[in-house]
Amino acid sequence: MTTTNTDVAFTNRTLTQAAGLIKDSFRPVWTGPSGEESTGEAVALHMEATIALLDKDGWIPTYNHGTDWSRGADLTTDDSMTAEDMLRLLLRLVRDEIDDVPQRTLPTALRHVGEACEHGDTDTAHIALTVLDLLVQARTGSDTARATPWSERLHRTHADVALLLTAGARFARVHGPGSAEPAQGV
Repeated sequence: MTTTNTDVAFTNRTLTQAAGLIKDSFRPVWTGPSGEESTGEAVALHMEATIALLDKDGWIPTYNHGTDWSRGADLTTDDSMTAEDMLRLLLRLVRDEIDDVPQRTLPTALRHVGEACEHGDTDTAHIALTVLDLLVQARTGSDTARATPWSERLHRTHADVALLLTAGARFARVHGPGSAEPAQGV
């Protein structure tokens, strides 16, 4: 994906700065919640699959929690409904709401790729988000910056998020385990 947005540039300098942040990381970056290490290639593939998912279904910065959830508020006022009927109605409401919004936020897309188990898993989803956090920290110069809030900024675009994921995949291939360069901070 090409873009002319120079505001969101993840240059080689940014990637080098992010590699330096790995050295100072308090935990191994390339080890997921399972306790096992993932290769840089596996994490890169996860991020590329996330780009494909967002390109297919769309990206949104955040879910609109301002939708009219109150339409289901009267569900429990019918005393003749059984608990089973209420649960069935509630599940239908939730399913309908989810089906209406195929677009995904960045963390949701990373998680959904991890749940599909074709291009990633829970570990690679977790590591990918950690890598994206490091890139955003390196780019902004803020050690508290995180990829999720960065992606939720009002002016952020789908192209910006795709650039971040592309930079993350490049970074993982260069600095992750199994790359030509030894992984740092593992």
